[in-house]
Amino acid sequence: MTAEAGAGRVSVLRMGDILIAAIQQELTDESALALQQDLTEMAAAGARGVVIEISGVEIVDSFLARVLSEIAAATNMLAGRTVVAGMRPSVAITLVEMGLGLRGLETARSLEDAMAVFREQAGR
Repeated sequence: MTAEAGAGRVSVLRMGDILIAAIQQELTDESALALQQDLTEMAAAGARGVVIEISGVEIVDSFLARVLSEIAAATNMLAGRTVVAGMRPSVAITLVEMGLGLRGLETARSLEDAMAVFREQAGR
């Protein structure tokens, strides 16, 4: 399943009960909000987790950090988890230097590692 396609929109793939959004370019504020809405609506329909793959993102500003945290909060309220995969070291350093936390988010080095988080959870 994919989110509504359009200029600047991020496709969302459903793999079982996990949603995967791979961000391949810098997002405008509008695109970030559209992604938040898409993921929240799709998570409410029964997903137990969300993976946001951001290896293609060079900059995470305070607005995008807030949107990612809000996605995690919404997913957590629906008994799910949110994992951000592929964050570049430079992005992580910048977030720390700016004092921006990503509350409610787990991180993984890659999409494969993020999916392993959910496989481990299912195995418990």
